[in-house]
Amino acid sequence: VQLVESGGGSVQAGGSLRLSCAASGNTYTSSCMGWFRQAPGKEREGIAAIFGAEGITRLAAGVQGRFTISQNNAENKVYLRMNSLNSEDTAMYYCAAYPIGMSCAKRVWTGRDSYPYWGQGTQVTVS
Repeated sequence: VQLVESGGGSVQAGGSLRLSCAASGNTYTSSCMGWFRQAPGKEREGIAAIFGAEGITRLAAGVQGRFTISQNNAENKVYLRMNSLNSEDTAMYYCAAYPIGMSCAKRVWTGRDSYPYWGQGTQVTVS
């Protein structure tokens, strides 16, 4: 399983970015896919998850109303749309996947240990 993130960059406060996660094979449709972020000196935190097979999405309280997670079947990608960005959103953002075929409900979707597969990360800087 390979996950490759893209779409990070530098943006001014109040701006928007859309992160993409390209997943190998059919992983993204048959597994819970999550987005995490890690700011310098802080723990990696789960911020969003999606399980397309059941139409389930999850968002952490701190990003609700600003971030949206979605997937594109044709492109085999999972997206994280981020609006109204502020300096506290500055972090490395990671895409992650559950074991193949597992629903988000089977594990703690915000827990790092729930995800055996990880991308290399993409940096988001908000100034």
